[in-house]
This record gives sequence, structure tokens and C-alpha cells, in this order.
Amino acid sequence: MKEVKAYIKPHKLSDVTLALHKVEGLTGMSVVDVRGFGRSRGENEGHRVVADLVDYVPHVKIEIICRDEMAEKVISVIENAAHTGLRGDGKIYVSSIEAAVRIETGERGNTVV
Repeated sequence: MKEVKAYIKPHKLSDVTLALHKVEGLTGMSVVDVRGFGRSRGENEGHRVVADLVDYVPHVKIEIICRDEMAEKVISVIENAAHTGLRGDGKIYVSSIEAAVRIETGERGNTVV
């Protein structure tokens, strides 16, 4: 299993969600509103550093757990739907998941996804 985490611009969430709904076999996703900064820290692009404090930029974090064979499709869909061509479009990270447990039934493994 893979965990796909994507940090995207908030206004792209609807586009990404609609695109992910078309991925056959995808069982769900979680969405979290987050704030942070990236490469532009300290530059004059809406980020101000004042006395070691940073004005954080709002983003949305999408978390998806999927089967290994679906990961590349999920990544591609997010990448295409979230792309604006501007700096700060976001990032996608992929990690391996060791185990999964469905709390309701105690079921374990790939079938939990």
C-alpha cells in the first residue's frame, strides 16, 4: 500500500476532487486545511519574514491510501488537476504503508484500503 500526500492551492481542491472521483477503485481521501511556507520564504511574493516570524500561506493537504498499483494514477491525476503553472502549485509525497487495520471489523492488510 502507498500513502499519497499532496499539498495544493485551496482553490484547486474542487478540480482535484472531481478528477479523483473518476479514478476507478479509489476508496476515499482525507482533506486537511494547513498553513506553511516553502521556497519563497523571505522573498517578496506574499510571504513576509519579520523578526524571524513568517506569514504562512494557506494550502490544502490531501491524504490518500491506495494499493501500490494505483499510486502512479493517483499522483498523475492530482498533478494534472492541481497544476496552474505558477510557483507554489504544491508538492506530492509518496510513502509505503506497512499495515492497515479496519477498526470496525479487525480486518488487516490490503483489503482494508
